[in-house]
This record gives sequence, C-alpha cells and structure tokens, in this order.
Amino acid sequence: PRRRRRCQPRLRRFRLLAPHQLRSPGPVHRRLEGLNSRIYCADTMKAIILAAGYGTRLNRDLQNDKSGDFKHLHGIPKPLLPVGHQPLISHWMTTINKIDSIDAVYIITNDLYYGNFEDWAKEFQQVKVVNDGTRSNEERLGAIACLQLVITQFNIKDHILVLGGDTLFYEDFSLSDILAKFDELQNINCESNLVLSYLCKDEETGKFGILEVNEKFQVTGFKEKPRSTETTSRRACPCFYIYSKSTVPLIEKFLQDKQNSPLEERDAPGNFLLWVHS
Repeated sequence: PRRRRRCQPRLRRFRLLAPHQLRSPGPVHRRLEGLNSRIYCADTMKAIILAAGYGTRLNRDLQNDKSGDFKHLHGIPKPLLPVGHQPLISHWMTTINKIDSIDAVYIITNDLYYGNFEDWAKEFQQVKVVNDGTRSNEERLGAIACLQLVITQFNIKDHILVLGGDTLFYEDFSLSDILAKFDELQNINCESNLVLSYLCKDEETGKFGILEVNEKFQVTGFKEKPRSTETTSRRACPCFYIYSKSTVPLIEKFLQDKQNSPLEERDAPGNFLLWVHS
C-alpha cells in the first residue's frame, strides 16, 4: 500500500542534491548509468522530456563543417543523435523503464521533428509524443509553455520529472538516488521540489543557468547565463527538475503572469524556479 503523507503548511522549497553526488556533464556525448534492479517510489510520477528545440547552433556548425564527417547528422534533432549504439534519448528510456513509480513518459517536440520522434517511440509502449504545432525556431513556444501543453493535454496531477531531451549524465549518475532523495524531502515537506547543479568554472557562467543557494542547499535565486561578476555562485543548472504535484499548478500561473513578457523569460525552465521564490 502507498504511504499517506501529511502535508505541512510550509513554504514551497527547491533543494539541490549535495555537490559530490553530481558530476559536471560533458558535451552532447554524455552517458547515463544502467540500473540493475527496478526502483519503486511511494507516489506515481510522470516524466516529461523537452525536445521541441530546433538545434539551430548545431545545424549551423554541421553546415560549416568542411570535413564532411558529420554530414549524415544534419537535420536530426539532438535527442535522437546517436550516442554509442542508440539515440541519446534512448539512454534515458533505458533507465526510466526501471523506475516503477514513473508510469508515463511524454516527449514534447515540434511539428518539424514530430515524425522522427513518432518513429523512434514505436519501441516504447509507455511513451506518448506531443506536437507543439510549431515549424521554426521563430515560432517556438518556449520550454515552460511546452511543459504546460503536456500537463493540460493529459490532465497531469502527479509529480513530474522534467528532462532536457539533449541532456545525459555520466555513468556514475544515479536516477534512483535522485528519486530517493526527492522521496525523503517529500516526507518532510510535501511541497518540496528537487533540482540539480554541478560546479562550473568562472569563465563558464555565461553558458549556463546559474543557481544561487543558501547553506541548507535551498535555492534562493537563479540567473540565466550571467557574467561571472554578476553572481558569486558557480552552480550550473542542467535541465533536470522534479516538481511536486503541489507545484505543478503553479506552472500555468507563471505563464499567465508572464504572458506579455519576452519569450526568453518564458523559455528557460530556471525562470519558473526563480518566479516561485519571488
């Protein structure tokens, strides 16, 4: 039987995993650990993989490559790029399939790449591919709007694991450990959420979203690609979030609040995290 939790009326919190538990991810060829046994958590969870980007910089680099060695990769969405013997996103599925509490996986992509993901998803029974209806980078909805599109379409009321479709971690990364930490935080405060970070170099802050935290590893701020002089934090934030079911309804409120704001404010997932604390 599932445990019943008593929700304490406390402030909604985002916590980080201790820094020694997460290594800095490398470039697109990143690796994910394989679990040997199935993992069960107390509450059901949905996984939402964000894959609606257009890979503008990647395609530009491929077009400018004079060697011709990577010509065959042009036009392939980043989550479907080959990493080892399978597409990058399949490494996530290998691990997610071993987590009993994740009972559905949604891939949100655009109309340009929808067919690619539909073909890929045929081997995964629990995967549903969602089309955001856009055909170009200029039309893109933004990551948070895509997230809400899935939540609305499937009436999601469970915890959600949000992943960037082009993100994988090194093989010593353990999804089961992350979910166990989230479960622990939920037992303390059912409004708790979990976000990851890794340490970056001073000259790298302008490449990533940077989290600011207090001594208890509670998130106090977020800056999108700041100069190194604009923050003392060096905690880069990958696109990996676990939002509690009590936080999920706030995503729609965030979008309503930001409906007249520039797309950049509605695109980076870390901006939602910052809004929750403002």
